[in-house]
Amino acid sequence: MKILSLIFTLFLLISCKTESKKEIIVDRQTPEVTAEKRPGIDVNKTKLKAKEALQFCKSKNLNTDFCILIDMELHSGIKRFFIWDFKKDTVSKQYLVGHGCGSNSWSKDHSKDNPKFSNEDGSHLSALGKYKLEGRGYSDWGIHVKYLMHGLEETNNNALKRFIVFHSWDLMSDKEVFPDGSPEGWGCPTVSNNAMKEIDPMLQNARKPVLMWIYN
Repeated sequence: MKILSLIFTLFLLISCKTESKKEIIVDRQTPEVTAEKRPGIDVNKTKLKAKEALQFCKSKNLNTDFCILIDMELHSGIKRFFIWDFKKDTVSKQYLVGHGCGSNSWSKDHSKDNPKFSNEDGSHLSALGKYKLEGRGYSDWGIHVKYLMHGLEETNNNALKRFIVFHSWDLMSDKEVFPDGSPEGWGCPTVSNNAMKEIDPMLQNARKPVLMWIYN
């Protein structure tokens, strides 16, 4: 009996050591959880777009002091709305901006890093292309200011028909929200209320209509 008891005790000790080794191996193989890396802004791309934008503004008699560039290739949780100063050849201000939700639920961030685009009425998607901001009016949203967006290309020439306008929205943040995305509406480029309070005077004081270029 003593021999059997000794053998059983040895078996338990061996089993416990084996399980302990297995647990250590599993722990070593478990990958560490790391925070999602914030995507960077392509400065060269922005400068090239600004250079092209200036030539376009000159040819279309638009404002040549500044323009608005919106890079939809960037994650919607980072500031991808740029006020480009043509005189200083640099970004003077940048903000978050929302895009269209499409068939997804209202005000969610389903397409925060891969939005779709359309010029079709009822698509609830943003449309790429160059716009002339001309016509300030009352908005039911945000600080109650909107600017009409006149689409200047085949990709966005239904903007007025679709009631696509530039306005602010209470749900938009002043600060970056990455890795979350900005709220998504029905296709209008939307900024925070504080952002619009800064942009609105610039648009009002502009001597000519301002270019807004949405691209990816």
